[in-house]
Amino acid sequence: MPARVMVGVLNDMADLSGPDDAESRDPTEWLEREVAAVRAAGRLHAEVEFVHAYSLGLPSGTAEAVERAYRQLADAGVGLIVGPAIADNALVATPLAEQLRIPTINFAATGRARSRWMFQHQVGSYEDESLVIARHLATLGCSRIGVVHDDTPVGSRLAKYLDDEARILGLQVVSRQGVSPLADSAGNAIGAVLGAEPDAVVHLGFGTAAPAVAAALAASRWAGPAMMNGAGTIGHDGDHARDLERWFYIDSYSDANATLQNIMADFRAPRRQAPAVARGHDLGRLVAEGLARATDLSREGIRAGLEQVRWLSAAQGLDGTLLGFGVWERAALHGRYLVVRQWLGGESREVTNTMEMAG
Repeated sequence: MPARVMVGVLNDMADLSGPDDAESRDPTEWLEREVAAVRAAGRLHAEVEFVHAYSLGLPSGTAEAVERAYRQLADAGVGLIVGPAIADNALVATPLAEQLRIPTINFAATGRARSRWMFQHQVGSYEDESLVIARHLATLGCSRIGVVHDDTPVGSRLAKYLDDEARILGLQVVSRQGVSPLADSAGNAIGAVLGAEPDAVVHLGFGTAAPAVAAALAASRWAGPAMMNGAGTIGHDGDHARDLERWFYIDSYSDANATLQNIMADFRAPRRQAPAVARGHDLGRLVAEGLARATDLSREGIRAGLEQVRWLSAAQGLDGTLLGFGVWERAALHGRYLVVRQWLGGESREVTNTMEMAG
């Protein structure tokens, strides 16, 4: 085995200087922690060097910036790439992973960003989140749904999956309105949706427009249930939790996950850090175990090593969620890894028994 292997970290939410606001989403500290653990256990003898590439990807930046950053890491000779984190950017990187034959783990929310060389650590799922939303609204007794979605391929895809599941459950989507993913006002869209007399309002998107949608709904004095997909996780940033008061949303951590609680206790981490701790731990384990299980640290060897990572306890999802890959299995999280939560009083609170009607 070589004495050293380089792991690339592709940050697609920053400019080329790597600004401070991107550091909170940088998984390197967790990758280093889990790699150190397998090295201390004598399971990995090579030195691991982490190298970084920064780009301002979609939706604020460009696909070309993501491609440049990916190729920069490839040219540096990395054996594995971690990133991108945004779905549209993961879709840009997937054909590059195939073309350049570099094992890559994205931590984005679209199941389309998977291939022989592209692995996915799901931080949400555009394919599954809409299903969970429809089922939760059905348990609340809702039958008429008004939808505001990002006017993007991702937003349209979320809306399509919601339409499909709603039809199965006997729910009716009475209005669908698109907004810019960067919108700072959404009064017209909310007005059109409420004009169709729904008994529930849904917002589907990336998250940047979520505060505007929530503000417009609050201004209307809407008293019924409102729900977001993973867009609602923006409530973990800054003061946005107050903006999203009463909104249900989809997240990927559970207060009852024993693995997560043990890690939180070890780090004495405050409750507000639970989402980042869960995500960082699981992503770090995937990387560390993939390297430790590789027959050699060539790109092909690391790809094969990742396929051997199986049945680890995940910090994300409900307790009992499993973490790992397999031959042609490229989604890391297995089980109920999506969790319904609600913003109340500036805090995220878990909603229990929301999926009992799953069929």
